[in-house]
Amino acid sequence: MDVPLWLALIAVGYLGIKLIRPPWWLVAVFLLGGFLLADSFLASAIDMVIK
Repeated sequence: MDVPLWLALIAVGYLGIKLIRPPWWLVAVFLLGGFLLADSFLASAIDMVIK
């Protein structure tokens, strides 16, 4: 069964918020930080470390 990535991310995010119950500001900071980091010069360095 093939599940689209966006659907899997929504499901995992929803379950994580329901089960762990982090504050909403922390969720917003992670989302905004990840979005901004993806377009920065650090993205290539992080990619090399992950691989």
